Amino acid sequence: MKETKDGTRTGRSKSSSTDSYPLVLDIDDFKGDFSFDALFGNLVNNLLPSYLEDETDASEGHGANDVMSNGHLRTPSDGGKLAQEIPGPLFPEVDALLSLFKNSCTQLTDLRKQIDGKLYNLKNEVATQDSKHRKTLSELEKGVDGLFDSFARLDSRISSVGQTAAKIGDHLQSADVQRETASQTIDLIKYLMEFNSSPGDLMEISPLFSDDGRVAEAAAIAQKLRTFFFSIRYRSMKCSLTSMNLGSFAEEDIGRQGMAVSSVVGNATASRGLEVAVVNLQEYCNELENRLLSRFDAASQKRELSSMAECAKILSKFNRGTSAMQHYVGLCPMFDLEVMNADARPVLGDPGSQPSPNNVARELSSLYKEITDTVRKESATITAVFPFPNDVMLILVQRVLEDRVPKLLEKLLIKPSLVNPPPMEEGGLILYLRMLAVAYEKTLDLARDLRGVGCGDLDVEGLTESLFVPHKDIYIEYERASLMQLYKAKTEELQLESQQSSESMGTIGRSKGASVASSQQTISVTVVTEFVRWNEEAVSRCTLFSSQPATLAANVRAVFTCLLDQVSLYITEGLERARDGLTEAAALREHYLIGTIVSRRVAAAAASAAEAAAAAGESSFRSFMVAVQRCGSSVAIVQQYFSNSISRLLLPVDGAHAASCEEMATVMSRAEGAAYKGLQQCIETVMAEVERLLSAEQKNTDYRSTDDGIGDHRATIACTRVIAYLSRVLEAAFTALEGLNKQAFLTELGNRLHKGLLNHWHKFTFNPSGGLRLKRDITEYGEFVRSFNAPTVDEKFEVLSIMANVFIVAPESLSTLFEGTPSIRKDAQRFIQLRDDYKSAKLAARLASLWPSSS
Repeated sequence: MKETKDGTRTGRSKSSSTDSYPLVLDIDDFKGDFSFDALFGNLVNNLLPSYLEDETDASEGHGANDVMSNGHLRTPSDGGKLAQEIPGPLFPEVDALLSLFKNSCTQLTDLRKQIDGKLYNLKNEVATQDSKHRKTLSELEKGVDGLFDSFARLDSRISSVGQTAAKIGDHLQSADVQRETASQTIDLIKYLMEFNSSPGDLMEISPLFSDDGRVAEAAAIAQKLRTFFFSIRYRSMKCSLTSMNLGSFAEEDIGRQGMAVSSVVGNATASRGLEVAVVNLQEYCNELENRLLSRFDAASQKRELSSMAECAKILSKFNRGTSAMQHYVGLCPMFDLEVMNADARPVLGDPGSQPSPNNVARELSSLYKEITDTVRKESATITAVFPFPNDVMLILVQRVLEDRVPKLLEKLLIKPSLVNPPPMEEGGLILYLRMLAVAYEKTLDLARDLRGVGCGDLDVEGLTESLFVPHKDIYIEYERASLMQLYKAKTEELQLESQQSSESMGTIGRSKGASVASSQQTISVTVVTEFVRWNEEAVSRCTLFSSQPATLAANVRAVFTCLLDQVSLYITEGLERARDGLTEAAALREHYLIGTIVSRRVAAAAASAAEAAAAAGESSFRSFMVAVQRCGSSVAIVQQYFSNSISRLLLPVDGAHAASCEEMATVMSRAEGAAYKGLQQCIETVMAEVERLLSAEQKNTDYRSTDDGIGDHRATIACTRVIAYLSRVLEAAFTALEGLNKQAFLTELGNRLHKGLLNHWHKFTFNPSGGLRLKRDITEYGEFVRSFNAPTVDEKFEVLSIMANVFIVAPESLSTLFEGTPSIRKDAQRFIQLRDDYKSAKLAARLASLWPSSS
């Protein structure tokens, strides 16, 4: 706002003089939304408009300039000419503006001083007020602290009053309870006196006890009367005992003895006085309970659950309703005698047929499922009717496991005799064990299902285990007896098959038939696998019946020992039967030996019989090798079974695993002993045939050629036949034996062959051509035995090849023949004696002079 010095407001002035219109600045001009542009406009608008109007009038005469509303002059392009035509200064109001600005600055300075003064005074006032305010706050804080203290005292007082009120309330409540108890006691005493009127007379009692509409109330009062009587009787007995104890000190206090005696007499009288009430009360309770049970039965037949629940609730006041629970469970249709007798029919099948474990398992599952469903339906009814459903379910499930299931198991599991077990045609002991396992497993499933339905605190697993205790106590004895029975039946079956096979061969070729019959009873890996399968089944039952690791380990070890005994006996007998074939072949060879001077007919017959004996020996050799191979496979099967299935079950018990390993080693030792004897017989059989072939095929002329020219350097027929025989018969040995067993057998056979050939060649004499042929035979034998992979045997045949040179070289060269190998000179001398010129060349004297130490 702009004001004159006399206080009047002025608008915009058209005068160019600022003295005529002095501008006065006010503090209010700087309040609110202050704008410097607006202030400046207010300052100069009083001067610039008159200037602009004068210039506008002057420019209208010339028509050359436009003046803008803010006082600035806009000139056209010919501004130079216009400037020359305008007379005087461009802004004539400059001085007025400067004067105005100076005046405004002066006023602004004064305003600033005024404002500074006001600010100073305001700060002093604020400081004064702040000091007063702080003082007031301090006083208020003191007052608030005092108020808090007052509130704390008030709260403490209120709390004390509340506690007092609570105590008073407790006393009042206790007094009310005592009053209520006293009132009830008075009523109970009144009712007790009514019951104590006369024995068996219930006609004088209160109508409460005969009103059917007040049965629940009457039952509650009757129960209270019984409790009341028992409490009185207990206190009476306690006081009597106390008085009797005090009476023991009669010698010290005669007065006390008198009190004790009177107390005993009084209590005895009171007790005798309530006997009538007790009898009548018990009679009434029995009558009331029977009446409620009858009503419960009627409601149960009509399936009126609400009426059943009402009766059950009232009956629960008598021993928690145990009689009602047992009565309800006893009337369940699932416990009818006809129903329980019918359980066994589908499980056991037709009376004349043998039950199958698979059918029994299927029928048991179906029957137990039906029982579980029935219990589940009864559970819904029990929950809706009884106030304590868990107790009823406990009785129901216990009745199932103690009544219905045992009756079924009694018919299903008939324990056979171990002395006279049932024959395999009737199922044997294994049928009982399989039925026991099926029944045990399915009954455990039933127990778990019943526990899932609900059975209170009943130990269903323990109750189920108790059903099978008579069977599980001697279970392992039945398992071992069953394995023995299975083994006996299997061996009898194999013997019957072997006998039938032998009879089918007829009586032709008895000499050949012996070995064939033996081969029919050789060891079978399939049979051993069946033994293992029996054992696996038995171990699975051990695992099922044995919950403790120690018991399980003991049972499993006993069962596995049966397997070891079976396998040991089976393979040992199999090897012995195979050895019997070798023995029979040896007997045939001995039987058909003939002398040297016989007729041709006898010799031909003997040769034919010898061929038959040789065939029997070869067949027995092959059969024994097959038996040895299957013996090894059988032992490997048992070892693998022990490693995979038995070992982990024995490890939890110290010593069980080591003992079973020792038993297995014993079984292997027995088998190895039988196999060793048989392999020795195999070597004897082979060598006997080799000797027969050499004796039959080796001619005297083989090593003493009469041709002057070059002799026959091919291997002799005897050598060819022997190698062909050995190649043919040892195929079975190469297949059946392996590892160290194979190496030991072939080494022994190679040594025996070497010895037999030496003995055979010592029967002949050799010329140089025959020596070459002998060397050829030795080479053939050496090539063959090289397949034995026996270095000692190879070395012996190499020595033979060297010694054969004694037949080839001239007599004068014998001295240098063994210079590098003096160790074989002794054997070489025996060979030298076989030279056909040994006597004619006087080699004995020459050798004595050459090798004096060897003579």
